[in-house]
Amino acid sequence: MQPDVMDAALTLTIEAFADTIIPGEKRFPGDRAVAGAAEGGGAVAAGALRLLTDPAGGIAPALDSLAVALNDHAARYAEGRAVPLDGDVPAFVALPFAHRTALVEELTAWEHPEHEMWVGLALFSNMAFDSAAHLHTEEAFATGHPGLLTLGYTPPDPDGVWRFPQFTYGRQLAPPHPGTTVTGSPS
Repeated sequence: MQPDVMDAALTLTIEAFADTIIPGEKRFPGDRAVAGAAEGGGAVAAGALRLLTDPAGGIAPALDSLAVALNDHAARYAEGRAVPLDGDVPAFVALPFAHRTALVEELTAWEHPEHEMWVGLALFSNMAFDSAAHLHTEEAFATGHPGLLTLGYTPPDPDGVWRFPQFTYGRQLAPPHPGTTVTGSPS
């Protein structure tokens, strides 16, 4: 299922979940899915919906069921805590950010009987942000991927080659093989 064929309620719910995992700033003033709990782009801006709906990931067929279950949990959560919900959007989307976070914490807790599916959804949201798993690395840099930039990934040199003039650990760990060419390839 691709984002362009998903219904609005499903899209809002899945984006709100991803935004709860890695918050970002609202994309536009009336954005209901993204709560605006952090500056910069979060999981939604990083492409969580694109990754979650990619057939190669294997989670896309379960998104409808996950959204229904998440909204059911949100409605029960809100009722049990007397949190008023706006009926114009799905229950999880209507929850204030602090309550979204508290609910996701409950759902992903080890003792929750459904924790595996919620942790899986959270992991995909993280992958969209911290590795741009749905994009070629060059495309991610060309489009200013917020996760890679936030985490400090180094873009390639102007010629498209990644070079690392400083050692990651602050020192050289091993000498290069004597047959290594100037391009870094073994002879």
